[in-house]
Amino acid sequence: MPLPSSDRADVSARLREALLAVDFTADGLLELLGAPAYTALARSETVPALRATRGDGALAALVRLFLLQDSVPHARVADVLPVDALLDSGWLVADSKGAAGAGSGLRATVDVRPYGGPDGEDWFIVSDLGCAVGGAGGIGSRDEGVVLGVGGASTTLAGITVRTPVASALDIGTGSGIQALHASRHATRVTATDLNPRALHCTRLTLALSGAPEADLREGSLYEPVGDATYDLIVSNPPFVISPGARLTYRDGGMGGDDLCRSIVQEAGARLNEGGYAQFLANWQHVEGEEWTERLRSWVPRGCDAWIVQREVQDVTQYAELWLRDAGDHRTDPAEYAARYDAWLDEFEARKTRAVGFGWITLRKSGAAEPSVTVEEWPHPVEQPLGEAVQAFFERQDYLRDHDDAALLAAHFKLAGEVVQEQVGLPGAEDPEHVVLRQHRGMRRATKVDTVGAGFAGVCDGSLSAGRILDAIAQLMGEDPVLLRDRTPAQIRLLVEQGFLEPVGR
Repeated sequence: MPLPSSDRADVSARLREALLAVDFTADGLLELLGAPAYTALARSETVPALRATRGDGALAALVRLFLLQDSVPHARVADVLPVDALLDSGWLVADSKGAAGAGSGLRATVDVRPYGGPDGEDWFIVSDLGCAVGGAGGIGSRDEGVVLGVGGASTTLAGITVRTPVASALDIGTGSGIQALHASRHATRVTATDLNPRALHCTRLTLALSGAPEADLREGSLYEPVGDATYDLIVSNPPFVISPGARLTYRDGGMGGDDLCRSIVQEAGARLNEGGYAQFLANWQHVEGEEWTERLRSWVPRGCDAWIVQREVQDVTQYAELWLRDAGDHRTDPAEYAARYDAWLDEFEARKTRAVGFGWITLRKSGAAEPSVTVEEWPHPVEQPLGEAVQAFFERQDYLRDHDDAALLAAHFKLAGEVVQEQVGLPGAEDPEHVVLRQHRGMRRATKVDTVGAGFAGVCDGSLSAGRILDAIAQLMGEDPVLLRDRTPAQIRLLVEQGFLEPVGR
């Protein structure tokens, strides 16, 4: 279906004003629909919302019109929306049953989904009909250029992105524009690219309807549209799906295996300004005879620190089934479905791929002679948004790189907020089998420590140096203080790196 005109800023402004006037916002939808129906919408399930909008209110009518693809009588929205302007600019069309008269029905040409910004902004994401929720939710569209809205991957990337003020930001594969919209809050200049011209059109509509500044929108693949330009922030939720072929532009990159994700990471180094961040979601292969961690380390460009977190791993059958459902192939002829499934498994077998990992990749252009590269697996719940935690992680890497063991022992530390100690052992035992420190913020990490580590962390309030604390512990335990000072810095480094301890005066 043709998209609304993107050069009618006056109409976008009037539509935005009309939507806000009836509380067509994230909070307004939650109040109208109730939590179960609102949450069901995020799973692309519309029946609960249809039941909740049976009334005659204006908000219910707009939910049916813009989110549920229902035909709404002209008379129900004539006093709420600038109907004539929306028909003229293509936001609405007359129901196929008749002309756009006072007694006719109206249909929306795009999904318009309310989205709450991080500081309470009322934003709107424009996507193709039936695609307000992106990701592997069984979108079922066979249109190669379909544009999805906001899904779990989109919000995850938005949540982990470092949000310091920057001069320039680049959103690669912008889709419906959610990352560009977030970047518009803290970047003076936002550039967004996409191979799909329809996606760029939706991004322009998203920005306009959300009241955000215009972005520099460029058509093309990956970095090709921006040439040699450099940026302070690069973000991308790319078409990372590892698939046999490129059926759907929004998810299939068209390169073999995980080459697209590798390319976008490796080429980021040359396009980052000093101190800049590049943050991506990605899939990667677990290949027979190869450590997945080493595969990802090889992707990191020179001059960049990296933090790579594997959040999930699926065997190849689970992975194939997930994305076959995403394309709606499970609803096709069983023989056709089986043939497609077989093609996926052939692809993985040819590449000796046994599983596929999913996670986050963050680069920071540090220019360090010995960059810090951390590759880890953390499938446990975290606290979003994590942008500040990501920035703090790299600041801690700088600190540890600049402090040898002697400097570490001379430094002062304090225990981070909301860290608790857990002791695990048999009931009644004199000593615990092990001690665990656990965070309740950010990454919500847990790490085992020995008696010395637990005692050290427990008394870190910034008043004494690490060395003096260890001397006191040695005296209490009857240990040689020199040996204790010699073996403990590695444990202190780990606690600092993972955010359990914070250097004082850093």
